[in-house]
Amino acid sequence: MRRVLFCILMLSLGLTGGSAQTIIDRIAAVVDKEIITDSELQERVNFVALQNKLDPKSRELRLQILDAMIAEKLILAQAALDSIEVSENEVTQALEQQIQNLTRQAGSEQRVEQYYGMPLARIRREFRDEMRKSLRVNRVRQTREASIQVSRREVEEFYHAYKDSLPVVPVEYEISNIFIVPKPNPEIEKQERQQLGAVRDSIRKGGGDFADFARRYSKHATADRGGELPWAKRGELLKEFEEIAFSLRENEVSDVFKTELGLHLVQLMERRGESVRVRQILIPLEKGMASDSVAIKKLVELRERVLNGELFATLAKEYSEDEDTRVYGGNLGRVSMEQLESEFSIVVQKLSEGEISLPHRVDVGTSYGYQIVWLRAKIPAHPMNLENDFRRVEQFALYYKRNRLNTEWIEQLKEKIYWEVRI
Repeated sequence: MRRVLFCILMLSLGLTGGSAQTIIDRIAAVVDKEIITDSELQERVNFVALQNKLDPKSRELRLQILDAMIAEKLILAQAALDSIEVSENEVTQALEQQIQNLTRQAGSEQRVEQYYGMPLARIRREFRDEMRKSLRVNRVRQTREASIQVSRREVEEFYHAYKDSLPVVPVEYEISNIFIVPKPNPEIEKQERQQLGAVRDSIRKGGGDFADFARRYSKHATADRGGELPWAKRGELLKEFEEIAFSLRENEVSDVFKTELGLHLVQLMERRGESVRVRQILIPLEKGMASDSVAIKKLVELRERVLNGELFATLAKEYSEDEDTRVYGGNLGRVSMEQLESEFSIVVQKLSEGEISLPHRVDVGTSYGYQIVWLRAKIPAHPMNLENDFRRVEQFALYYKRNRLNTEWIEQLKEKIYWEVRI
C-alpha cells in the first residue's frame, strides 16, 4: 500500500519504485542493465486499472503496461548512450516537489513517514536514483518531441481520415468579467502591521525565537509547527511572497509585507538553488460585511454604466482586479462549462447572450472577491471542423503524429538494445 501511494504521485515522472524494493521479486523483464520486477509491474497495473476502472487481472492490460515500462527502460538506455545527464540540483528539486505533493495529499510529513515506515531523509535516499532516471527519460522524450511539428496539410489529412472519431465540441461561452476584491479596514491593517513590526524588531534584537512567535501570533495552519512551510521552488509561491523569500539570507527575517492572504513576516531557514524552506507568521486581514458592500456597490455602478452605453472592456481595464484578464478588457476567452468552477458556471448558464450578471461572490484560493460577468456569445455544440476548430484539430493531429513516431522509435531501439520478457 505504501509503495502504491507513492506510485500514484510518481507515475507522471515514470517512477514506481525500484531502489526501495525490500522483498525478493520475480523478474518480469530485463532491458539493458535495468530490470522490471513483478511487483513493480503489478503496482503500475493496479494504478492504471484503478484510474480507468479496468480489470487489474486482465492479461492484456498487464502486457500493455509491461510494454510501456520496457519502453521507458529502452529510452533510459538510449539516454546513457547519448550521455544525457541531469544535475544533482535538478534531482533534488524534482524529488522535493514530489515529496511536497505527497505531504499535501497525506496531510502532514508525519503521515508520510507513517505510510512508508521510514523518516523523510530515508525516503529521499531510497527514491533519489529512480528520480534521476525518470528525469533523464523525460529529457530525451522532450528533446525528441520538441522537434515534431505538423503542417497544415498534415492537419487536413488527419482530419479527413479521423473526423468521424473526433469528439464533439461542447457548448462554449465567450465571456468577460470585472472582478473586485473587498478591502480590509485600514485601521485594523495599521494595528496588525504595528504588532508584526514589534515582533520583527524583537526577533532581530535577539528577544525571542521566530518559531515561538509564530506559535503565539500566526493565524495560519502552520502555527503549531513554528510557522514552517514545506520546501518550495520558484513559481510555487505567491509572487510577492516568493520575491521576499528568495531575497533573504539564511536565518534573516523580512520586513512586514502584504499579499492577498494578509500580512506576513518570513524567515529563510534554508535555500538549495531555486528552492527555499521558510517560516512565516501570517495575520489575515479580516473583511466584514462593510467591505463586501463597498465592492458590490462598485460593481453595480459599473454594470449600470455599461447598460447606459459605456464599453465593458474599457471599464474592466480601469477597475478590474483580475490581473490575468484586465489588460484584455476582462476577456476570459471561449470556455466550456467543464472549465468553470461550479458557482461560476451556474451564473453563466443563467445568462442570455449579451446579458451582464449581477455581482456575485467568487472564491479564489483562500481569498475571495466579487465580479460581474458579460456573456458576449454562446456557441452551440457541434462536430469538430477545420473552419472553426482548426487549433483543436491541430492538437489532435500533433498528438497522433508524436505517438506514431515514438512507437516507431521504440521499435528501432528494440533492435539495437538488449531486452527480454521473462513472464
